[in-house]
Amino acid sequence: MLVHSRTGRWTAWALFAVLFVPLFALPLLVVLAASFSTHWSGAFPSGPTTAHYAAAVRGESLQALTTSLVTAVAASLIALTAGTWAALASAPLGKRGRRIVDALFMLPVAVPSVVVGLAVLVAFSQPPVLLNGTRWIVILAHTVLVTAFAHQSVSAAIRRLDPMYEQAAAGLGARPSYVLLRVRLPLLLPSLNAAAGLCFALSMGELSATMMLYPPDWTPLPVLVFTATDRGSLFTGSALAVVLMAATLLVLLAVSRVRTKASYR
Repeated sequence: MLVHSRTGRWTAWALFAVLFVPLFALPLLVVLAASFSTHWSGAFPSGPTTAHYAAAVRGESLQALTTSLVTAVAASLIALTAGTWAALASAPLGKRGRRIVDALFMLPVAVPSVVVGLAVLVAFSQPPVLLNGTRWIVILAHTVLVTAFAHQSVSAAIRRLDPMYEQAAAGLGARPSYVLLRVRLPLLLPSLNAAAGLCFALSMGELSATMMLYPPDWTPLPVLVFTATDRGSLFTGSALAVVLMAATLLVLLAVSRVRTKASYR
C-alpha cells in the first residue's frame, strides 16, 4: 500500500471497508444467508435448513452445473485458441492494423449480450450451418462473448515481451515454429492462464444470450437460477447461485495455482 503514515493506512483501510462491504460483500452474504433459510420476514432470515443444497447438487441442478462447466471449458479453450492466434498474427502489423483487429474482437462486447444471442440465433437457424436447438449454438455464443477478453489479455502480454529471447533463438538457427512453441508461448503462459480463467468465469455467469439459445437438454445453471427466482423460489435460487459461485471459484483457484507455478519458470 502506497501510504506510509499509520493514520493514512488506517484511513485507506476504513475507506476500503466502507466501499467494499456494502457494494460487494453484503450482496453475496445476503445470498448465502438466504440459501440456508426458509423464511425471511424480518431483518434476518429464519428457519435454517440445508434442504436447498440437497436439491441443488442432484438431479436437474447437478445436470445444469455439469452443462455450465462443459460449456465454459469448451468456450474458454476455443476463445483462448482463437484469441491467441489473432494476437500473434496481428503483432507484426502496424498500430492501425492492430487497432482494427482489436475493434473487431471487441465488437461483441460493445453491444448487449442479448444482441449477440439474437445474431447467433438468426445466423445459425438455417442451412448450411444449422445449430439452432443444439448445445453447439450455446457454446458458440459463449465463445463469441469471451474471445475478446482472451485476445486483449494475450495482446497486452505480447507487447510486453522482450524480443531479445526470440532474436537469440532465431540467431542460433531455430525455425520460426520452434521459436513460437518453445520460446514465445512459454513466456506467454501466465497470461494465457489468466485469460483462460477470465473467459471461464464470464462464461459460467452468462445468462442473457443463453436464455435466447439454450435447448431443453442443455440448460446451464444460470438459467435455473433465473427460473427459480422468477417463479418465486428465492431460497432455492440462492442455493443454486452459491453452488455456481463455489464451482467457479474452485476452478479459478486451480487456474491461479497453475499460473503461479508458470510464473516461476
